[in-house]
Amino acid sequence: KMNLPKGPESLCFDKDVFMKDDFDVDQFVAECRKQVQLEEMREDLELYYKLLKTAMVELINKDYADFVNLSTNLVGMDKALNQLSVPLGQLREEVMSLRLCVSEVIQAIDNQLSKQEDLQKKKVCVLRLIQVVRSVEKIEKILHSQNSKESSALEISSPLLAGQILERIATEFNQLQFHAVQSKGMPLLDKVRPRIAGITSMLQQSLEGLLIEGLQTSNVDMVRHCLRTYATIDKTRDAEALVGQVLVKPYMDQVIVEEVVKSSPNGLQLMYSRLLEFVPHHCRLLREVTGGAISSDKADIVPGYDFLVNSVWPEMIKGIEERLAYLFNPGNPDIFFERYSVSMEFVRRFERQCSSQASVKRLRVHPSYTSFHNKWNLPVYFQLRYKEIAGSLENAISDGLEAAPAGSAYHLQVSEVLWSCLVRCWSDKVYLSPLAHRFWKLTLQLYSRYAKFLNEVLTKTPSPEVTKEPTRPLPSSASSTSSRTSLDDGGSESGSPASLSTKQLVYIAADIQKLQEQIPELSEMVRQRLEAIGFKNFAIVEDALADSKACLSSSIPTLSTRMTQHLTERCCRFLKSASEVPRLYRRTNKDLPTRASAYMDNALRPLHQLLTDSTGLVTPSTAQEWLRIALSDCTQRYYETISEVLSSVRKMEESLKRLKQARKGATAATTAGANGGPTDDSKIRLQLALDVEYLGEQIQKMGLQPSEISMFSTLMDLVKEARELAEQNQ
Repeated sequence: KMNLPKGPESLCFDKDVFMKDDFDVDQFVAECRKQVQLEEMREDLELYYKLLKTAMVELINKDYADFVNLSTNLVGMDKALNQLSVPLGQLREEVMSLRLCVSEVIQAIDNQLSKQEDLQKKKVCVLRLIQVVRSVEKIEKILHSQNSKESSALEISSPLLAGQILERIATEFNQLQFHAVQSKGMPLLDKVRPRIAGITSMLQQSLEGLLIEGLQTSNVDMVRHCLRTYATIDKTRDAEALVGQVLVKPYMDQVIVEEVVKSSPNGLQLMYSRLLEFVPHHCRLLREVTGGAISSDKADIVPGYDFLVNSVWPEMIKGIEERLAYLFNPGNPDIFFERYSVSMEFVRRFERQCSSQASVKRLRVHPSYTSFHNKWNLPVYFQLRYKEIAGSLENAISDGLEAAPAGSAYHLQVSEVLWSCLVRCWSDKVYLSPLAHRFWKLTLQLYSRYAKFLNEVLTKTPSPEVTKEPTRPLPSSASSTSSRTSLDDGGSESGSPASLSTKQLVYIAADIQKLQEQIPELSEMVRQRLEAIGFKNFAIVEDALADSKACLSSSIPTLSTRMTQHLTERCCRFLKSASEVPRLYRRTNKDLPTRASAYMDNALRPLHQLLTDSTGLVTPSTAQEWLRIALSDCTQRYYETISEVLSSVRKMEESLKRLKQARKGATAATTAGANGGPTDDSKIRLQLALDVEYLGEQIQKMGLQPSEISMFSTLMDLVKEARELAEQNQ
């Protein structure tokens, strides 16, 4: 890499920038202008240019001798190169000739090796064919020697000897099969094939007969030799299929009978019990020989067999699926549940009869195992349960706010039905573990549907069915005072947003609280079910139930608003009667009032009724908050009414005074009594003061302080002033 000469430190640029591959003049100028003016940059460039020229001259002077000698040293080089070209060409021809000779030798060697390899393959094929013929002749010789004694392989006096002979034949036959497969396609093999087929047929017939005889006579050694022979010729599956046909199928034909199963209510369970008895009663010998029994001697075990999985189970399931097809009909969910539960218990008990975990794993991947499970139409069963459970909740919703039966933990029928639906999803007579995910989804849907119903009830004008008054009796603590309610809680006045009663709203609040309290109980119920199927991530379940709880809680603000609006409307329609107080005292010559007006008791009765209805149902703090808000709203409206009345009284009083002064002594126009007692205006003011003071007393009886009620202190100040005026005019 070329090194540029170092310039003065005062330069406005870095000399190395000129050596960059991406050097750009415009960018270079733009960067320099940020530091100095163009004139100064030009001066720096001229200065560095002079340094470069000087450095270049010094470099040329330094290597001048080499430049001069370069041309001198190249004189005569062309002649030397021409002299070398001739011998180099000869060398090239010699190398090419040698390479050709070597290639020919290599090719000849490859040909010889190919011939040798071909001969070796043919030799191997010949040896295999010789081995095939020898094996055939050896087996035929063994058979001939037996026939010469006028005894077949199954007619030998000693069954053990027959088993040993077959085992010898099987060993030779195994080698015969191996060499025959390797010699496939050879002409000689086609000539020997009929003899091999005859040996195969004889061997299979002999093995089948010997195995059947051994099983029938419970000859352990004969069965052991026979199974070992099957394993030697790689026909273990044939032995298992034979056991299934000869030993298992007849038993299944006797036990799996539709008429017998239908003859008694527990016929299916009895049939399964008899099927399970087959293994200990009829498979003891096979399990002992193949290592499936505790008493098996490991030294004499014949490995590679699993008769329970490959012989017994397929025949059982085949018989059930063919002869008891009606079992899988999901039309009646209760009957389907019983059949499915009994059948799955049968499967679990059969799995416990397997000799090892490996055997259980083989069973669970067996085609007949999968087929048996797929026969049970669980999605259809769930759909029927879904219609049944969800339908009961929808029916309860359509009935509206009906009261729950006496003795129920809930106060509304719809709440009682919701909880029963939630419990039913996970009950022992409905829940099935393969449908856990579906029942979990249904659980969340039930909560959501109930919350939506409450939202509709609380935000919309209900239908007549929804607004029906509950008839559920109050708890004993409140029933003694319920007779005081002369004005029934049957709704609000015309023009109110809805017609829900106080009792209905209290019931809704109580049921929401109860449902939230029982969510942990449901959570534990779900946890037990999910633990049984190996589910571990319970945090998801808890979060989902927390969301359902929050969904229920979302109705509480609307409920509180409806409650306070309902109470306010019912109270205020009586508090408006305060405007009628002047009419009661003007020109009536009534005595001075000493007690609150009757309308005040009527106005406060809904609030007292709330305390009665809510006792033992909602927390006292909740009821107190409802009262506080309702009283605050009522006080605001009551203040407006009384203000208007007092203002009207004051105007009337001033008008009468002016009229009195104009008439000068016309006593008929005055508001004084006949005997000069309190004026009508004083009576009106005093009555209103008594009413407000009575309101304050009742607020305290309800468990609240007047200071907690907004505008009440302002109202008291207003009537205090009115009382003072009344006392002055007496």
